[in-house]
Amino acid sequence: MKRKLKIINGFTLVELLAVLAIIAILVGLLLPVLSATKRKAQRTACTNNLRQINLGIRMYSDDSNDAPPSPGSAASPTNVTTLYSAYKQLMKNYVGLNGASPPQDKLFACPADTSYPNHIFTDDSWPSEYVQKGLHEESYVDFSSYSFNGGDGRTEAIGTNGFTITRPGLANIKLNAVKHPSRTVLIAEASAFAPWSWHEPSSRLIFNDAKNVVSFVDGHVSYIKIFKDNAPHKGLAIFYDPPATYDYQWTPN
Repeated sequence: MKRKLKIINGFTLVELLAVLAIIAILVGLLLPVLSATKRKAQRTACTNNLRQINLGIRMYSDDSNDAPPSPGSAASPTNVTTLYSAYKQLMKNYVGLNGASPPQDKLFACPADTSYPNHIFTDDSWPSEYVQKGLHEESYVDFSSYSFNGGDGRTEAIGTNGFTITRPGLANIKLNAVKHPSRTVLIAEASAFAPWSWHEPSSRLIFNDAKNVVSFVDGHVSYIKIFKDNAPHKGLAIFYDPPATYDYQWTPN
């Protein structure tokens, strides 16, 4: 008795190419959704970090006659970064951290912080490139993605063109003396001080309306635009308050 063989047809080349094209289209549609979800999760983590750090700063201030965690006028004029970074060493025990600061402290590391422009906090030059590592991996900011609004009001010359800048902030201000606590920045992503954005990056490294997570003296946290005046003598965003249409200020008055 002869057996009949059943012939099973496979995909033709055209059908296989069609399936691959459909998969490629679906991947193309899904990737933006997945990226947006990832960015939202990173912002949520940064928001939660800043809420906890804000609370730690307020607890420190409550125990320090309402003084902020800042070196203030003790900061060296040649090391102004400490105005914005030294807060961590002063208040970190209020958030359960002790000893030397490692880059692995998740509370002080924004998950979106994977690169940063060179020359930040130092002069009015446009950065030429991104440093391909997280800012929280750097010792000179005490391994933190977040900076304190610690300007000491000092005015100084920048460059060789006779321009001057003032560093507004809370370094020498009692927190209970801040007149607009719901508008005055207490602690923020370091990217806000320049500004650039870890969450919505641009082809221009430092740019106007960069969006950042910011925590205020009254304790609330917002995801807001930061104003950058592009006039050459204005410097970084931290050197001046924005127009009234923006939702924040650096000065305590």
